[in-house]
Amino acid sequence: MDITRLDLPGLMLISPQLFEDARGSFCEVFNEKEFQRKTGVDFRVVQENRSVSLEANTIRGLHAQSPPMAQAKLVRVERGRILDCVVDIRQGSPTYLSSFAVELMDDDNCQLFVPKGFLHGFRTLEPNCRVVYSVDAYYSPEHDRSVRFDDPELGCDWGLMGAERLCLSEKDANANWFQDLDARFDYTTSRL
Repeated sequence: MDITRLDLPGLMLISPQLFEDARGSFCEVFNEKEFQRKTGVDFRVVQENRSVSLEANTIRGLHAQSPPMAQAKLVRVERGRILDCVVDIRQGSPTYLSSFAVELMDDDNCQLFVPKGFLHGFRTLEPNCRVVYSVDAYYSPEHDRSVRFDDPELGCDWGLMGAERLCLSEKDANANWFQDLDARFDYTTSRL
């Protein structure tokens, strides 16, 4: 597994080693021991989620769970292609309110590790996308938070040209602005 540390502290691109032969291919998608050895991050998967988006330009997010149920996520695409977007909302972070976007697709096997204290969302770039994300804390409805994907304070570049017909859930379409977020995430270097 190759680890690429990205511009926002704790955010990493994970590239599992792919083995190919005449039958097809094989890769170890995640190995907790190897991940911890290479990153120094104790990430223990307790739940795995999968979303299927039928239409291109479906936007899911921006989401986070508030402490004490905050989640780190490992995101991968099983089918299709997405633009994954995150925002660092850890108070005290040197990259506070900075956003980052990366394209993830099914044929490159790359995964995005999103630490606790980040808003996370994605836009599908083609129909019939299937996205899997493993998390280190269970879903908790009372800690679930949503922020508008297009909040200008966050500056997320969704790669939109302005003519796209977007598909959003009612929850995401009616999400709060970041300034109204009722959760606090603190930056600590020990988790990085």
